Amino acid sequence: MTPPPDVSVVVATYNRADQLERLLAGLRAQTHPAAERFEVVVVDDLSGDRTPDVLQREREAGNLSLSVIRRTRRGGPAEARDEGWRASRAGLIAFTDDDCVPTPEWIAAGLEAAAKHPGAILQGRTEADPAGPDPIGPFSRTVQVTGPDPAYQTCNIFYPRSLLERVGGFDTEAFDRSPGGEDSDLAWRAIGTGAKTVFVDGALVHHAVNDLGPIGKLRVAARWTTPMQCYVRHPELRRAHFVYGFFWKRTHLWLASALLALTLRGRWRMLSGWLMHRYLWSLYARGKIEGGGPLLAPYFVLYDLVELFAVARAAVRYRKLML
Repeated sequence: MTPPPDVSVVVATYNRADQLERLLAGLRAQTHPAAERFEVVVVDDLSGDRTPDVLQREREAGNLSLSVIRRTRRGGPAEARDEGWRASRAGLIAFTDDDCVPTPEWIAAGLEAAAKHPGAILQGRTEADPAGPDPIGPFSRTVQVTGPDPAYQTCNIFYPRSLLERVGGFDTEAFDRSPGGEDSDLAWRAIGTGAKTVFVDGALVHHAVNDLGPIGKLRVAARWTTPMQCYVRHPELRRAHFVYGFFWKRTHLWLASALLALTLRGRWRMLSGWLMHRYLWSLYARGKIEGGGPLLAPYFVLYDLVELFAVARAAVRYRKLML
């Protein structure tokens, strides 16, 4: 009987063939021996691009111990990741995303940390792809985790199989096709059973800087309704992220204050400037840092309004005050 690998790398992918090729190249470059010591499980969530061809060529090349699961219907990242780890064989499961590239020491660093901290969740360091634009533009999105992060993103995290089995894996019923929240929920359910978390600085992954365009960025803002349930379920996560226990982001607080200022009448109007200045300052700062300057201020306002509405919709759906 073939012994299990040291670690199983699980990746959910959907319509990112070019980026998937970079990820697979990064896995081939690992200092930990590939074919003999770790496996890769890629779950294709019914991609419509050339993803199946990319995976077929990789399997034929034989440079990785690669298993491919081609789903017959789209289920979203929670279902894909859950199916992936259950099909894997190792006692340690490493999750990363199809728009990430692990550095050569990623797996070795994760295994070393797992040996030192048995049973713990291991969160790796994630930085923006150095080959991407600098600074990151107003319509771009990436993930950066430079220290312990209570969101526990699956772009770079290691779980003991026994822990995943203990908590029942991802909650595939509560989290739908849109990404977000399923990874935080998994981690905090595991922490609730007594699991420890460790940040592993040497387990570095580079996350792509994805140019979504103005409409794509608004779609991201609009999708946060379902993910907000992880904050309803886990008060510790809510305390770590929320401002004054009510606002998901500081910009939401400032925007709400600015909207309140617009409603003031009579003697109360003297408070308008005080209520609006923080948000106006944030618009100026974003235009300067991300690009676009004052001309993009209306877009930033629209983005914040869409995101605020998504959270407000979650507040109604899950009967929990938040904005």
